[in-house]
Amino acid sequence: MKPTLLILAAGMASRYGSMKQIDGFGPNEETIIDYSIYDAIKAGFGKVVFIIKEDFVDNFKAIFERKLNGKIETDYVFQNFDLKQYGIDIEIERAKPWGTGHAILAARHAIKEPFCVINADDFYGLDSFEKMVKFLTEEVTGSNYSMIGYEIAKTLSDFGSVSRGVCKVSHDGYLEEIIERTKVLRDGEAVVYEEDGKQYPLDLDTRVSMNFWGFTPEVFKLSEELFKEFALSHQDDPKSEFFIPIIVETLLNSEKADFKVVPTDSKWFGVTYKEDKPIVQASIDELIKEGIYPENLWA
Repeated sequence: MKPTLLILAAGMASRYGSMKQIDGFGPNEETIIDYSIYDAIKAGFGKVVFIIKEDFVDNFKAIFERKLNGKIETDYVFQNFDLKQYGIDIEIERAKPWGTGHAILAARHAIKEPFCVINADDFYGLDSFEKMVKFLTEEVTGSNYSMIGYEIAKTLSDFGSVSRGVCKVSHDGYLEEIIERTKVLRDGEAVVYEEDGKQYPLDLDTRVSMNFWGFTPEVFKLSEELFKEFALSHQDDPKSEFFIPIIVETLLNSEKADFKVVPTDSKWFGVTYKEDKPIVQASIDELIKEGIYPENLWA
């Protein structure tokens, strides 16, 4: 059974200023999602599931259904504010969606096979998809999951600080700890993170999470219980978010699962800020010139 690609595309993109999930970056207005799906098909994924707001479904289908028809199976699931489906009977006012960990729960009825999770607005590179397929078809179990680990120096924006899940990796390549650093940036040739007004250096080859995770459907049951606890304990904080690393940290601390950190030398690029767009476009143009992608991706 081929693994499934689960794409997180329900975010609000507040720093970008528009709906970057379906913004065009390729020469024929291809989205970053297009390139991810193209690489996923090439690597051996059998289905793609989009996690979106229900309001987006017509836009997404108009963009993707025609070009993907006959190439890969597609499905759409919706992230919403309905808590009754998790057995929570109280109303909790929210300023924003509940976060990436909550988003993957939206797919719990749509996925029955090993799967990976990616962001809609991140360009990951073919190497990462190939390595994830290999893991999901040869190594994954309900207690052995994975994460694609990027070199931190290859994941930064030139236009401001970014949040990164900074990883501590064991000598045998497994995740020991992941710490969310909310302000990571370049300082000349160095990479630093800021905390409490001070800067701390990070090695250039420090592995970070770019939200590229490999799971089996067994993760849904645990996530559902965790989310219920999180929602009830954060009902007075309308900006709190239930992130995937919360699930990962809980699994690690309870020794219910291990996470293999699969290293890649790929250069990540994405669109945190509007100013990132020309750089992403230029990066894609260069990959087309190198023959890695055709000029018309789906021709």
